[in-house]
Amino acid sequence: MENVILIIHLLLALALIGVVLLQRSEGGGLGAMGGGGGGAGGVMSGRAAATALGRLTWVLAIAFICTSLALTIIAAQKSTGGSVLDRLGEQPAAEEPADPAAPADDTLVPPTPGESAPLVPRAD
Repeated sequence: MENVILIIHLLLALALIGVVLLQRSEGGGLGAMGGGGGGAGGVMSGRAAATALGRLTWVLAIAFICTSLALTIIAAQKSTGGSVLDRLGEQPAAEEPADPAAPADDTLVPPTPGESAPLVPRAD
């Protein structure tokens, strides 16, 4: 389900970009090249085309926001922890440094109290 919503989300993003680029801006933009422009002599006048593109932009934008919210809800349900701020507070305490004189495991034997020799492997 998440993949379907993600694909719809990406298609909406591309469509929204395309519709915004087709709209007429004050400087002319891509809309002046005949994408619903003034002297094309099409079925729709320039004002009607601008209104239709504006409405289509709103519809695509609302659908894009809805898919964004749906993806956010799905991701929140899949997450194991709380928010990022909650995770920052749960950092594990630093471990105490090991005593260098203590053996790391059973294979090393400490020197006798009067010696200054390093730890040596046990001879079994």
